[in-house]
Amino acid sequence: MDVNFRKIDIDQYDEDALLDTELYESDPRDPAQALNDTKQNAAAVRSSLSRNDYVGALTLVLENAPYGPNVEEAKNLNLQTLVSILNSTKATDIPGIVKALSTDAQDTLMKYLYKGMALPGWGDVSGSVLLGWHEKLTEVAGTGCIVRAMTDRRLV
Repeated sequence: MDVNFRKIDIDQYDEDALLDTELYESDPRDPAQALNDTKQNAAAVRSSLSRNDYVGALTLVLENAPYGPNVEEAKNLNLQTLVSILNSTKATDIPGIVKALSTDAQDTLMKYLYKGMALPGWGDVSGSVLLGWHEKLTEVAGTGCIVRAMTDRRLV
């Protein structure tokens, strides 16, 4: 029995097929600019962490987060910066920090938590930290935050 027919992309013949680029807008910055902005944010985050300003550090990372398919290097650097913030925060401080974030920042944080849990090897290193933040974020922002993070098409 010939199964080669299963390797044909039938969507290429369908005029009404949705493309990924039609579902969401890409980051308006070019990849080099997004990476440069992310590097500057990482330096500002280190400065905020040295002053124990965790809300400010998280806001820097979450408010101007790179998104879309063409800025992978910037997205990975932003995730690493975010995880360094999460790892340096005391568990007792998490609810207050999460409450101080805007709703959009909370949703973006949830997306990054899921992205960190999905990456191979990250769960081993920071799994308990990511799950702890997920628990506290869900307590403060509710399950709507999870739904918004799962349905938003912008890829962080």
